[in-house]
Amino acid sequence: MHEHANLVPGRREAAVEVHRPTPLAPVPVVPVQPGAIPSVTSVVLPDGRVVTGYALEPPKPEPAATKPPVSRAAVNIALGGIGFGAVCGGLFLLTAFITALTALITQLITLAAVVFGGWVAVQVFSASGHSGGNTFNIRKAVFKRNHFHG
Repeated sequence: MHEHANLVPGRREAAVEVHRPTPLAPVPVVPVQPGAIPSVTSVVLPDGRVVTGYALEPPKPEPAATKPPVSRAAVNIALGGIGFGAVCGGLFLLTAFITALTALITQLITLAAVVFGGWVAVQVFSASGHSGGNTFNIRKAVFKRNHFHG
């Protein structure tokens, strides 16, 4: 069978041959019988009626896929990484603690020097004003054989 499509006058085109598929014969469907015939079950309802039918098994879930075993090398590498991180964190905290403790000690020494220096200054400048209590006059102090005599 030849069909000509879109013929334009004065122009020749090649004829197009159309093939129509032939249907195949249907494949017969064979019903599959169950391996074992299920047993018939009868149930008596509370109002006295009897219901008879086949007992159906509930569908069983697919078995869970087993996980592949984890190699000991992978476990050791993971634990080593966790241990390394813990040690680094501990060293960082220790360094921060030592730095803070050094700053605290420096501030306490500075505070003690300021307080002691202030006390000495008060003693020096107030000694000439009154004649009672402890007198601490640096200009008149005498040191003999590493002993102070005031």
